[in-house]
Amino acid sequence: MTYKTLLVHIDDSRRSDARVALSLDLAQRWDAHLIGLYVVCQDLFRPVFQQDGSLPLARLEALQAERRQKAEESFLTAAGRAGRSAEWRAPPGRALDVAMLHARHADLLVLGQEDPNDPAAFVEPHFVGDLVLGAGRPALVIPYAGEVRTIGENVLVAWDGSREAARAAADALPLLQHARHVGIEIVRRHAQHAQAPEGIDVAAWLDAHGVRASFSTTPHHLGIGAGATLLNRISDLHADLLVMGAYGHARARERVFGGVTRTMLESMTTPVLMAH
Repeated sequence: MTYKTLLVHIDDSRRSDARVALSLDLAQRWDAHLIGLYVVCQDLFRPVFQQDGSLPLARLEALQAERRQKAEESFLTAAGRAGRSAEWRAPPGRALDVAMLHARHADLLVLGQEDPNDPAAFVEPHFVGDLVLGAGRPALVIPYAGEVRTIGENVLVAWDGSREAARAAADALPLLQHARHVGIEIVRRHAQHAQAPEGIDVAAWLDAHGVRASFSTTPHHLGIGAGATLLNRISDLHADLLVMGAYGHARARERVFGGVTRTMLESMTTPVLMAH
């Protein structure tokens, strides 16, 4: 198994170029084709009304076109310098609908965590989470804070035996097979007692795919969420990638995310590969 087509989300945010650079490195690793998908918030550019009350749409459209062209030139130049096969897409339409359609024809998505301090990083509410849950493709989400020096050398796999966790582990195989160390982490409440170590079966399955993994169980203390516990383990183990299943469902026109998924989308400190 390998990734042959990567799709990176491009916008006008401060972290977009870094996301593209990381995607090109990953494309080099697997000799993959890279798609740059430019999707931004349609309400990002707030026009200024003229004195007569008319809306300067021409100026708004010119500004949007200027930023789109700048992003395209930057992406294609970076791809050319890296010697990678790449293509640019900037289709019209509602952001999430467009992203969902194009994401379903890629092997791996590279997305960016929303930066609350950068308005240009906002596309629409829950854009990344909705895309992860709805696209049917694994998504590598890059945190907005800090510099990503390595990715996939020291990997932590969050395991709870669920369908989502199994899907994420399978989708992450190309990364896991490249890793120097893979750890399987089980977060369990004190009151739970397993008959046998829960990571044995998944470790054996990974071994059949050439991935040697260790496993450990961390107690889930009262008052500390499982997501926070995983963040602590990432820090303790100096992991540069977390692999996990993403959880969520729709409720009354609102997307409700699972606790760990929500924690990671809001507070991730290292890249996270999510699958649903």
